[in-house]
Amino acid sequence: MAELAAGDLSVARLGEGHADAVAILDEAGRRASSHSAYGVWAAKSNHAALRAEAASDGWVLTGTTPFCSGARDCDRALVTASDGSHQLLFDIAVHQPEITVVDGTWPALGMAGSDSLTVNFDHLHVAGHDVVGPPDFYLTRPGFWHGGVGVAACWYGGARAAIEATAAVAGRAGDAELAQLSGAVARVKAMWALLAQAADEIDGDPRDRDRGACSRALSVRHFVYLASMDVLTAINGAGGARPLSLDADQSRRVADLYVYLSQHHPGRDGAELGRLYVQAHTQG
Repeated sequence: MAELAAGDLSVARLGEGHADAVAILDEAGRRASSHSAYGVWAAKSNHAALRAEAASDGWVLTGTTPFCSGARDCDRALVTASDGSHQLLFDIAVHQPEITVVDGTWPALGMAGSDSLTVNFDHLHVAGHDVVGPPDFYLTRPGFWHGGVGVAACWYGGARAAIEATAAVAGRAGDAELAQLSGAVARVKAMWALLAQAADEIDGDPRDRDRGACSRALSVRHFVYLASMDVLTAINGAGGARPLSLDADQSRRVADLYVYLSQHHPGRDGAELGRLYVQAHTQG
């Protein structure tokens, strides 16, 4: 994920979604459809909702889902929908007449290549055997948290590539600029060490028997988010306006990283991490 992101954050977003889908299906004891590019469409919005209604031969999906990365390019997607009581997960073929992409719903310049558009479902019939896992499976499985670490690896890859591009044009930088650069380099190295440790822990306990997946993912994501934001600040201090104005790759990379990082909610997720830490260290 990190190497993909270092090359192109939008490509990494699509690769991360496909890898996450394959892992989710594996957790459910299923195999991904061969020769298919997958997405995971599970975003929530106050303005859009996807409903699942039981039918005699399966389910009917109606409504909209926002932020569907790879909306026009994926072959299949794992899609969440609510039946009113539970969240269900469906493995569906994307290219069907009842599924339409809403053009113009991703006007942002950042992450434009991820094609994260809103998708509309107009009474799509889905067979019962296309339900993945039991009710609420998507959010309750250990891999939900492991996948969050994968997203953080993408953030790291983008931040690393951004500071490397800054260093490449900083040959005559003064001490002040080099100090900005060094702080960013230290953060990039710390991010990598934390991600490597998390990867080892996940590989050692993929089913989360030790119940550490949630706090691990929140910790990694929170740190990588803060460190990546510091890297973006350092890029401005060390490189100035010229690389962002005259280097198309760097300008796109920085815009992509800002948007990708916006997936994180430092207040809400930070509060949850603090709550878990306090609970773990409260006596009695």
